[in-house]
Amino acid sequence: MTMKKVLFVVTSHDKLGNTGEKTGFWVEELAAPYYELIDQGVDITIATPKGGEPPIDPKSEDTSAATEDTKRFYNDKELLEKLKNTHKLSEIHPNDFDAVFYPGGHGPLWDLVEDKNSITLIENFYEKNKPIAFVCHAPAVLKNVKIKGSFLVKGKKVTGFSNSEEDAVGLTKIVPVLLENALQENGAIYSKVGDWQPYAVEDGLLITGQNPASSKLVAQKLLSKLNK
Repeated sequence: MTMKKVLFVVTSHDKLGNTGEKTGFWVEELAAPYYELIDQGVDITIATPKGGEPPIDPKSEDTSAATEDTKRFYNDKELLEKLKNTHKLSEIHPNDFDAVFYPGGHGPLWDLVEDKNSITLIENFYEKNKPIAFVCHAPAVLKNVKIKGSFLVKGKKVTGFSNSEEDAVGLTKIVPVLLENALQENGAIYSKVGDWQPYAVEDGLLITGQNPASSKLVAQKLLSKLNK
């Protein structure tokens, strides 16, 4: 069995709208899937729109957000080195990978949703019959993705960070995209469970998770797809 290769696409955006606060990617949503996959022998490459080190959402570094995976993350010299030197998204060749995974955090709402390279990349993976996986805010990056002229999410079962969760963190008026609305407007069949509960949905090649607690679940679904 040849080693499976998965591309992680992480945000380069660090400004939380006009609040003066910082944002970025959510540590748990990168760490949990990363270890879930790498511990099973998957090879992972990390890319960002700008290349180099992606910003971490400071809220995700709070002790209340800590898990076994995030503790492992901060002690993982190899992964931290890999993050310092992420590849530029524009230089990535989809043919080199078996699947793509997008961790969330609020950052992607500002850059990856509109990023032409990201949009083309997802379309390419999907058309080549490769799994595409997203967690928390990351499913929002599907907003502008089309397959044969129609929205990829149209008629597809999806989940992602819910309006009620966005409300709970007080950012409904700040974010440029409300994920739940945006995906439904494009014809997605959106579902969710209670706030902060683990929940992941699989529809063909598309795997989505609702919130940080769902990140491991998404990785497990991705892994079983890769092993089929």
